[in-house]
Amino acid sequence: MLVSTHKQIFLAVFLLFLSWGIQAQEWTLKQSLDTAMQHNRALQMAQNQVSAAEYRNQESRSQLLPKVMASGDYRYSTQLPYQMLPQAAFGGPEGVYRALQFGVPHTIMGNLNLRMPIYDPQVMAGIQLSESNQELNEWQRVRTEEQIHLEVSNLYYNAQIVKNKLAFLQANQVNGVKLERTVRLLYEQKMASRTDLDKVILQNQQLESQIFQLQSQYLIILQQLKLTIGLPLDQKMDVVAEVHMEESEAPDAGLTSDFRIQEIREKVLGQELKAIKNSRIPSVNLVANYGTTGFGYNGAPESFLDFYPQSFIGAQVSFPIFNGTVTSKKIHQKELELENAKLQKSFVADQTQVQYQSALRQQATAKKQIETTKAQIVLAESIYAKSILLQQEGLATLTDILLADQSLRTAQQSYLDAMVEYLKATLELKKSSATLLN
Repeated sequence: MLVSTHKQIFLAVFLLFLSWGIQAQEWTLKQSLDTAMQHNRALQMAQNQVSAAEYRNQESRSQLLPKVMASGDYRYSTQLPYQMLPQAAFGGPEGVYRALQFGVPHTIMGNLNLRMPIYDPQVMAGIQLSESNQELNEWQRVRTEEQIHLEVSNLYYNAQIVKNKLAFLQANQVNGVKLERTVRLLYEQKMASRTDLDKVILQNQQLESQIFQLQSQYLIILQQLKLTIGLPLDQKMDVVAEVHMEESEAPDAGLTSDFRIQEIREKVLGQELKAIKNSRIPSVNLVANYGTTGFGYNGAPESFLDFYPQSFIGAQVSFPIFNGTVTSKKIHQKELELENAKLQKSFVADQTQVQYQSALRQQATAKKQIETTKAQIVLAESIYAKSILLQQEGLATLTDILLADQSLRTAQQSYLDAMVEYLKATLELKKSSATLLN
């Protein structure tokens, strides 16, 4: 009863998988990559970061433009302010002062203030930093694009490998069904034992279970691929079964996006260190003001509200003298950060070179292994077919057939493993040579 239920479940999944394959459109790797570059959400966020960095650069440049501010003020004095006046100014004795209230209760002021930097090393350093950060964000976008390219390619290749493995297993299943039919006939004719028949049935059930698992795995990989590409999860999709192996000369090692990012980070830290040192340099600003002040009185014998203009233009110099050694401490911290950035850049360069050489060796090894396993599959298929014929003539046992079948599966699995290694090595080689997006 349990076996029957298992077969029903397997049949349902198989029919679902078959209907999926019939309805789904086959996507090539290039189509998947092109769509991912348009719809992947991580890449869209990276592009937004680039746009934000561009606006920050424009913001830093706008610090060089004049700043104009308007201000207004109204005051009603409930108590007029006092001033100390010398009595000698009015003919009185020297050294004697008297407190008198001056002013009017209503005061209205309106001003336009202008401020424009003439020379400000902090502003210039901020512009350089914003330009470097904009360049850094652009390379981070490139690295994100490379990561999406790798992720989509790996998922696509995984789907292709699983699909080819399914094809192998389904072909083996056809052979297994034929073998079971033959052994069952021999068993009914008392020419084979029940144990022999059970061995074949067990092998077919194991194949059935493996196919069931691979079909579920294939659908899961397709869902992950659609998520990475940015497609709706309910959209039908399939991959091309034929795995395309690129036959081209190995590219030369290049400057990768990781190295470029480390290089720009070192540059940014150098600019930040320079900006801290330049904070000791005085800054000069042009300042100007135009305004009016109104004085009002609403008492007897005469009420009035009179306005008087005022204006000035000049230059303002700011020069830091002592800030408690804060600047020197910041300089030491930034120098250490800059030294770490140089070490990190050197490490990334060496690491990339190691990855490049390793990928070259892995690709060459996998390519040779693919050629070997192809020949092994042909030989294993021939041995299996001959074993079937010998078994029908009574010159081979069932054990010989099962061993031949196992050898065939092993050769098929070795071929797929070599294919996976070759594809991964090719991607790693492109990444370490900065040609992944070419």
